[in-house]
Amino acid sequence: MCELLAMSANVPTDICFSFSGLMQRGGNTGPHKDGWGITFYEGKGCRSFKDPLPSAHSPIAKLVTEYPIKSEAVICHIRQANSGGICLENTHPFTRQMWGKNWTYAHNGQLKGYANELPIKFHLPIGTTDSEHAFCWILDQLHIQFAENEPTTKVLYQFIASLSEKINKLGVFNLIISNGENLFAYCSTKLHWITRRAPFGEASLIDAEMVVDFHKETTANDIVTVIATQPLTDDETWQKMSVGQWQLFCLGESIASGQTEAEIKTPANNTN
Repeated sequence: MCELLAMSANVPTDICFSFSGLMQRGGNTGPHKDGWGITFYEGKGCRSFKDPLPSAHSPIAKLVTEYPIKSEAVICHIRQANSGGICLENTHPFTRQMWGKNWTYAHNGQLKGYANELPIKFHLPIGTTDSEHAFCWILDQLHIQFAENEPTTKVLYQFIASLSEKINKLGVFNLIISNGENLFAYCSTKLHWITRRAPFGEASLIDAEMVVDFHKETTANDIVTVIATQPLTDDETWQKMSVGQWQLFCLGESIASGQTEAEIKTPANNTN
């Protein structure tokens, strides 16, 4: 299966430590060798790095680990291809504009019958993945439901949660989506998250020989939440999301959550 990584923070923060662990799962400690991508939000803008090469062997991924880009919201994805060929246009995350904001999306899972069940009209895919098709369908539904009037945060993400529940019925749909202000995660099969705040301590990566002392890297007021398919450290307590659960984060804090109806998926379906 693919793996997801995201961050929400109350101060501009780099994700070099977490990404250094995740990138090893892309062709080294894990099988996710069919491309990777990461998007950083900086104010109203965002910058993305993508590569269809395995992240463990990608010079661009190495650059990201050594270039401490500071951001309050980040979405990352490493891919194990199932739907769509291995090429740049099929590499997550995907970004589109809505209500004057950049929306970024990444998906882990596999969907069946999506072309018929999720008809799209206004936002057309560039690539050939079920993931991008589902993203375009979500944007279409937002356009149809709210037109040019962006709803309140509560209404918006409860609606996205209902859309996620519908898509999840087509297969496996682990989702992370953000407009740069809020970061939304929906669990179909497997997602974990951790919020780091004072007093900070040390953490060790599972996939790389790297230890960081967050006390030396942060201030007492910093709040940083990391969401990942699988925990990235082995000496911290990660919270495991339940099937059908969604979480909404803003500036590092969990500001809303909910539970949709969702059946337990078998691991065999959990690919992308």
